[in-house]
Amino acid sequence: MIRAALLLLLPALFAETRVFTGFTLIDGTGKGATPDSAMIVTDGRIAWVGPASKMKKPAGAEVSTLSGKYVIPGILNLHCHLGNTRRMVQDPKNFTRDNVNEQLKTYASNGVTGVLSMGSDQPLIFDMRAEQRAGRPSLTRIYTAGRGFTGKNGYPTAAPGMKGVPYEVETEQQVIDAVKTEAGRKVDMLKMWVDDHLGKEKKIPHELTAAIIREGKKHGLRSSAHLFYLDDAKKLVAAGLYGVAHSVRDAPVDDELVRLMKKNNAWMAATTLTREYSVFTYAKGASWSNDPWFVRSVDPEDRKTIQSDAYQKRSAAADPAWPRYQNEFIEIAKKNIKKLVDSGVKFGFGTDTGPPARFPGYFEHLEMEFLADAGLTPMQILVAATKHSAEFLGESKNLGTVEKGKWADFVVLGKNPLEGIQNTRSVEQTWIAGNRAH
Repeated sequence: MIRAALLLLLPALFAETRVFTGFTLIDGTGKGATPDSAMIVTDGRIAWVGPASKMKKPAGAEVSTLSGKYVIPGILNLHCHLGNTRRMVQDPKNFTRDNVNEQLKTYASNGVTGVLSMGSDQPLIFDMRAEQRAGRPSLTRIYTAGRGFTGKNGYPTAAPGMKGVPYEVETEQQVIDAVKTEAGRKVDMLKMWVDDHLGKEKKIPHELTAAIIREGKKHGLRSSAHLFYLDDAKKLVAAGLYGVAHSVRDAPVDDELVRLMKKNNAWMAATTLTREYSVFTYAKGASWSNDPWFVRSVDPEDRKTIQSDAYQKRSAAADPAWPRYQNEFIEIAKKNIKKLVDSGVKFGFGTDTGPPARFPGYFEHLEMEFLADAGLTPMQILVAATKHSAEFLGESKNLGTVEKGKWADFVVLGKNPLEGIQNTRSVEQTWIAGNRAH
């Protein structure tokens, strides 16, 4: 009996317990900030959170005093591309453990505690995800759409480093086989590209996108789509699409799309305004590249590259339509996001970071500023990037808010983000599963 009692006591005796106290809590649920808060974290999960005056400090707990700081849930990015880019070059050869980990480290240093990598991953990603989920990660959590889908020679296979990355399907049988493969890998989402790059490239036929959605559902998988056009958004959502992975950018969204999205529980999953921004900002010259928050997390050689006159000229020549992205498409996208949010469509947060010159970490904070420009409040933006994004991933029980029972994924800020969303750049600490991310 004594031995049995000792065995029952062992987990408590060796539990890792940390206490955080004195901070203002913005818990991600949408309720107002709570000053002078405290939190107890045991073995990486939140055991208690509430007013500091009511906390009963566990014996032997390590205490961190965060007076004057602000605690928010970890930011979740629902659209990135891990691993393929290194030193401004996109190539599948770059997809190594070291490169992925370096990018996860950069995301974590910017308060991003989880990312959904959207369709350009290699088998290594499943090993890395499994290793994370077997324990308590100290780097940004991995979610993956595995290998995405396009049509034969379809967008984006003409982009540097993208040929052979997505499946190029021509028949429904190819769709069935490929979806079965990705289901066997237990992807977190299916991804498809539905675009023709303003008529310059081939777009996957609708009957194949409908087949991807249908086959995914047979395996319990939800689908998300890169898209550009309003008409495609309507067709995909009507076919059962779960996530619209970019804002519609060719025309104002209408009441029909709103109705379809609400009827089918479809999400405006990722806003990706910085994706449009990346098309035109370098053609003009990246004046923001001297921002200290950017400088802190980017390779000096990459910064030197984007500041060069040669890169500015290459960027302007690479996509002559860049003035339309600056003066038309990004403005349409902002208005469409605001309308969908105001209409009650579910919405999350994402940036499309990872490809060359879409810088992980910095662009997440820039995305928040663009959302504020679109008319969203700081609270709406924070809830989208935390609670809503966790819900989209099916992770509401574990992530997205600072509440009892959830993983201790949170960010310590030096400034109040509710006073200005740019204050999310004041990241001082990032914690993932109760581990300090470095």
